[in-house]
Amino acid sequence: MTIVFTTLILLLTVAVSGVLIGLLPFRLPRPLVQIALGAALAVPSSGLHVRLDPELFFLLFIPPLLFADAWRMPQREFRRLLAPITALALGLVMLTVVCVGFFVHWLIPAIPLAAGFALGAVLSPTDPVAVSAIIGNARIPARLLHILQGESLMNDASGLVALRFGVAAALTGTFSLPSAALSFLIIAAGGLAVGWALAWLFAQIRYFLTRWRGDDPSSHVALLLLLPFGAYLMGEHLGVSGILSAVAAGMTLNSIDTLKGELTTRMQNRGMWAMLEFVFNGVIFVLLGQQIPAILAHVGEARASIGVDWLHLAIYPVAILALLMVTRGLWVWVMLKLVVIRARRRGETAIRVSSRIIATTTLAGVRGAITLAAVLSLPLTESDGTPFPGRGVFVFIAAGVILLSLIIATVTLPSLLRRIRLPADDPGATEERNARAASATAAIQALDRMSEQRKEESDDPDEASLYAEVAARVMAAYRPWLDPESDAEEKQRARRSFAMERTLRLAALNAEREELYRLRGRLEINDVTMRRLLADIDLTEASLRSGRRSSKR
Repeated sequence: MTIVFTTLILLLTVAVSGVLIGLLPFRLPRPLVQIALGAALAVPSSGLHVRLDPELFFLLFIPPLLFADAWRMPQREFRRLLAPITALALGLVMLTVVCVGFFVHWLIPAIPLAAGFALGAVLSPTDPVAVSAIIGNARIPARLLHILQGESLMNDASGLVALRFGVAAALTGTFSLPSAALSFLIIAAGGLAVGWALAWLFAQIRYFLTRWRGDDPSSHVALLLLLPFGAYLMGEHLGVSGILSAVAAGMTLNSIDTLKGELTTRMQNRGMWAMLEFVFNGVIFVLLGQQIPAILAHVGEARASIGVDWLHLAIYPVAILALLMVTRGLWVWVMLKLVVIRARRRGETAIRVSSRIIATTTLAGVRGAITLAAVLSLPLTESDGTPFPGRGVFVFIAAGVILLSLIIATVTLPSLLRRIRLPADDPGATEERNARAASATAAIQALDRMSEQRKEESDDPDEASLYAEVAARVMAAYRPWLDPESDAEEKQRARRSFAMERTLRLAALNAEREELYRLRGRLEINDVTMRRLLADIDLTEASLRSGRRSSKR
């Protein structure tokens, strides 16, 4: 019963955080509010404290969230930007581990170098969810957005694998770079292979079941929900990266597109993942806040373990965060310079390295719950039973870095993004308009062929004429998506006409909905009839509102 009660409290806290944000006189990112609420629940007077179990955390929260992110990651952009994504997700992680390791060993001589490397691995993963919440509706360059998304998919795994080696070196006192590099490649490649194989097998089984028994949306969505957990568990069982296995499963399903042509399954799947991501991300930040009072309560023990005063202990998170930001900023600057040099050698137009882009990319390296779970997963003792060196200090430093990086990004990122010059015409919006025009052209051509075929096959001229009239009405719904081959004034008039028609249709749908509620209130129809008709109205309205967003672009 306690577990059920605690779960309900956590869900309520996530829901209340959204309401609270709307009531505040100033804008705060949702993660900060949820962390504050979690910390408030954990104070001694409240008595609600949920200890973060790292093993359970990595199993329950990380696979589905990374799977969903991988599924949404644009394949074309991921392939095109694979070099900078790899540089950030692998090269920067390794550089962070080395820099933090030596810096911590220099800053706190009582901590061995191998333990410092473990802390560097803990602090290397970034949190894209927090960055998205901080940015809000601000526009961000598409290329930068895709790079940050790709980095977040891969650096969790590389950071956690590096943590394995750091902990092993701290416990055994030995480390071999060639052996570690080979093990890293095997673990990463094995995780990707396991995820690809499971996703491919899932797609084949699902295709067979659909052909044999027809589409069963609820069952298929439930099976799809279990796939990231299965990929993670299988990868961990085989001794490879379970996180990369979940990522590979999501990207594989994205490329196979197993939900093609199945409307109900796609709609249920989209709604299920949207709700799951909202709840899981919220619970993660609430749990992060839950750990803060306990961490602060043990600060004294951590300070005593390394023999420093309170001032030095408070400076450690600030100094290490400064190192992380400088390291990330320099790495991004070098990476962009290499891109410019490469473009010049190819005779291509070289992009200008913008200081604002570098600053934005640097500040977007916010740390989050994965960092806290990773630091809490450090062993309590070494193999001989002595306490793991600096563990209490590492937990304090990790919590401080998380909070400071969130606060700094909250203050600086929105203003930086407003100062970045973006193209007048969003390339994504242009691509969407062109795709809509191409699909509308294909639809009109198909209707033309069907109308001609019906005319040739029909013996009744009236029926053929009626068919052509109906086909013309259907075509009329697609023509607004085509740019008329005329002057700008006529194009503008066509778009205004389309916007007016959409407004009228939305007003009509709203009137339909109100009338259905009135009929139900007068007991002239029952709830089943009303829900069935409302479902049709909602689908039509969703389509119209999607078209409105595209036309505004």
